[in-house]
Amino acid sequence: MANNQPKWLNCVQQSQILINEPMANHTSFKIGGPAKAIVIPQSVDEIRLLVNALRAEDIPFLVMGNGSNILVDDDGLDAVVIKISDQLSAVAIEEEMVIAEAGVLLSKLSKVIMRASLKGFEFASGIPGTLGGAIFMNAGAYGGEMKDVVEWVEVLTHDGEIVRIEHADLAFGYRTSIVREKHWIVLRVAMRFEKGDYSEIVEITNDLTKKRVSKQPLELPSAGSTFKRPEGHYAGQLIEEAGLRGLRYGDAMVSEKHCGFVVNIGNATCQEVMALIGVIQKVVFDKFAVTLEREVRIFGKE
Repeated sequence: MANNQPKWLNCVQQSQILINEPMANHTSFKIGGPAKAIVIPQSVDEIRLLVNALRAEDIPFLVMGNGSNILVDDDGLDAVVIKISDQLSAVAIEEEMVIAEAGVLLSKLSKVIMRASLKGFEFASGIPGTLGGAIFMNAGAYGGEMKDVVEWVEVLTHDGEIVRIEHADLAFGYRTSIVREKHWIVLRVAMRFEKGDYSEIVEITNDLTKKRVSKQPLELPSAGSTFKRPEGHYAGQLIEEAGLRGLRYGDAMVSEKHCGFVVNIGNATCQEVMALIGVIQKVVFDKFAVTLEREVRIFGKE
C-alpha cells in the first residue's frame, strides 16, 4: 500500500476489502446502496487492529453478521462495514459446553450441537443470523432465547480491549443485551446445554422447521420479523386485523403469508420499505392504540 493511503487498509489483505460494494449483495432484504468498503476479517486480531485503526483515523464504521435483520439506505453508507461471518465460525465442544466464534450461522451451529446430542438449542435452528447478531439482540423463537443457553461472551470494547462478560452481566432483555447498549463487538460465545436423546432433538428441530416453513414467507427477501412483539399482542395479528395483509408500497409488501413480515417482491427500495412501515404503524395505532416498534435495524439515514 502507498504511504498516503489510510492505515486501516493495511490491517487486512486486499482480497478481504470490497470497495464501494452494494449492501444489497450482503443483506437478506436484498436492499441497500454501496458502502465505502466492506471488510471481511479473518481473525480476532484483525478485527481488533481494524477497529483501532478506524477509530484512530476517525472513520465511521458499522459491524454486521449475515445481514438478516438490517435495512440499508438506498444511498448507501459513508462508512466502513466490518462483516463478521464464515471466516470466524469455529465451534468447539467439550462435554456439555459449546464455544463458538461470532460469525457462525445459527443454522450451522444448531446442527453441530444436535450431532453432539445436546438439547436446548432447537429453537435457533431456523433463525437466519449469526451467533454474534443473536447475542446482540438476544434472538429467540418458539419459546427459547439466547439468554437461556449463554454462559459468557467475549467482546471487543470501545477501548480496544477483549473482555469476557459473564451471563449475569449481559443484561439480556427482549431483543436487547448490554452488547447492544454498549455497541460492543461479539467475538466468542460459550453456551451450556444438557445431554439429550438424539432422535428427540432431531424430531423437535424438524417440527419447528416445518412450522417456520409453513408460516413464514421464506421464499421472499425480508429482514425477518419487521416489528417487535408488543406487550399483550402479536404484531402480525394486529396488522392482519387492521386489514393490511398484502398492502403494497412499490415493491415492498406486507406478506400475505405472515403479516408480521414486510417482504421485497421485486426491486423494493429502502424508501419504499420505510414508507410501508410508517403506514402500518399509523394504521395499527389508530385502530388499536398499540405502538409497533421496529425490530429491523436501519443502517444509514432514517
